[in-house]
Amino acid sequence: MYSIFFLLLFPALIAVLLLLVKNDKIRGAIVIPGAIAIMAVSVYVAVEFLKGGTTYFDFESEMLNWLMLAIEIILCAIVVYLGIKHKKYLASILSLAQAVFLVWFEFTHAHEIDVSNNLYIDQFSIIMILIIGVIGSVICIYSLGYMRDFQEHHAGEKDRRPWFFFLMFIFLSAMFGIVTSNNLMWMFFFWEVTTLCSFALIGFTKTEEAVNNSFRQIIMNLVGGIAFILAIIVLGTQYGVMEFDALLELDSGAMYVMLAVGLLSIAGIAKAALMPFHSWLLGAMVAPTPTSALLHSSTMVKAGVFLILRLSPMYGDNTVGYMVMCIGGLTFLLASMAAISQSNAKRVLAYSTIANLGLIAACGAVGTYEALWAGIMILIFHAVTKSMLFLCVGTAEHHIGSRDIEDMDGLFSRMPKLSALMIIGIAGMFLAPFGMLISKWAAMISFVNSENLVLIACICFGSAVTIFYWGKWLGKMVAVVANSKDVEETVHKEEWSVLGLLAVLVVAVCFSFPLISSEVLSPYLLSVFGQPVDPIFATFGIAYVSVLLGMLALLVVVPIPFFNKTKKKVKENYMCGVNNGDNLSYSGSMGTSVNVSMRNWYMEEWFGENRINKIGLVITIAIIVVAFALIIGGVTS
Repeated sequence: MYSIFFLLLFPALIAVLLLLVKNDKIRGAIVIPGAIAIMAVSVYVAVEFLKGGTTYFDFESEMLNWLMLAIEIILCAIVVYLGIKHKKYLASILSLAQAVFLVWFEFTHAHEIDVSNNLYIDQFSIIMILIIGVIGSVICIYSLGYMRDFQEHHAGEKDRRPWFFFLMFIFLSAMFGIVTSNNLMWMFFFWEVTTLCSFALIGFTKTEEAVNNSFRQIIMNLVGGIAFILAIIVLGTQYGVMEFDALLELDSGAMYVMLAVGLLSIAGIAKAALMPFHSWLLGAMVAPTPTSALLHSSTMVKAGVFLILRLSPMYGDNTVGYMVMCIGGLTFLLASMAAISQSNAKRVLAYSTIANLGLIAACGAVGTYEALWAGIMILIFHAVTKSMLFLCVGTAEHHIGSRDIEDMDGLFSRMPKLSALMIIGIAGMFLAPFGMLISKWAAMISFVNSENLVLIACICFGSAVTIFYWGKWLGKMVAVVANSKDVEETVHKEEWSVLGLLAVLVVAVCFSFPLISSEVLSPYLLSVFGQPVDPIFATFGIAYVSVLLGMLALLVVVPIPFFNKTKKKVKENYMCGVNNGDNLSYSGSMGTSVNVSMRNWYMEEWFGENRINKIGLVITIAIIVVAFALIIGGVTS
């Protein structure tokens, strides 16, 4: 129990210390040991509780409940004030409405409801703790070098790094609270802290674009927050329930249960940035890159899909299940299509994240152990791989001056080590035998078994589109451009350490895939669904590891010839004219010099994001409206 409290409180303590520190060396002396301690305790918690099944903690404190309420009211007041200051009145109204619901429930019903187990931990919590503790911590270490460069690029502006690191560590503390809270009021408290932290991080630069995008984020997540508190009110007033495990034992066919689960699903959909709430995550790209990595990989959006996957036993063949399935499947398909038209690398990663979160949500909504297995596996691989890709793009941007894929021509020549890491990350997203592809294959099996034709179509066409946009990016990087200058010598050692560690994690997670499945996921799924897990999902065994080893060996062996000089005569490249000798230009038929240019086709006329987003908004809003109309009308299945 003390180790859980450490994870809840220690990052918050580090955050307060960092808020007071302005010296760069002292900041590093706090961040690095602090992050290592968080990682170490996260691993210790995994070892301590892995074999114990679900463990509940009956910690109770009336004073703590009142303290949480006071902090939530203060946070609401801050949002109301900022909304008025920046003339974003909708944010103020929503925050005020949320505070009214919260205070009314606290003073009329909440304190009459007995909650015996405020905290708990099981195998799924352990997976999330490892993701938050390890990936979140290394992103904080990476931020030391990145934010040093960021401040140099914004010379003359006030150094706000103490505030930045304060928010990053508070974020980690709140995320640990979400994944270990059994008390829904506690979970809501931590839920709202993450919303406020991401709001502040997105608006960190205080530019007009950053401020607008930060308010878009908070407006959408306040909608989710209101849905969350309404779900708690429904459960508290109708059933006297405020514990998550007690919610899962209620009759999923009852109207008020479906209403509460539907409202919690809306909260999860908003937090996970699924359609129609996805635009806030795209707007979050204005924030410094470590923020993007943190939001996409280990916090915020993962909290949304964590809630949906937790609710998986309540879904299936019912109205809310179909609602989340359709929204998740369509988000996967449409966000993947929109990614085709993007040349901004961070925007491609953002759409890819939205798409994969949609797939995870759809898996959770199917309500079977096969689908839940696939959803959790995708969550794990996505967290590790996407964090590395975001950080690689951030480092590349600082050294080539652009995050545009079209400016990454021959990146393999200019930043060879970074390119190798990016290739591992991209390969991990869609190539066999890396875990993402295996997990999507498992998701497809579960969709076929569910006989849901919409989901089957979404995953088939969405996966095909995924290969399209990853392949385009990969092609730009591996192309070798003559006379390129190596520009990666100035990359900070903290960045190399973190990127190297994440690359090792990508490979390690792939190797430990069978072990994670059999030792962590299978016991959890058995406890949730009460039936033994199919062996094909429990472990892929020796065959999988053998194929993986073979593929990794190819990755090592194939590039070797490119690093050695050859005695063979090398012919100049043919360039539709006479090569000028630099392999970068040629003389055309009219005698004029023409520069060589390689450009991708982005198919804007078919997959432009405005068109795709409008389609997604109309369909998903219609699905939500119809689903809640059916639930309120008594149609729950």
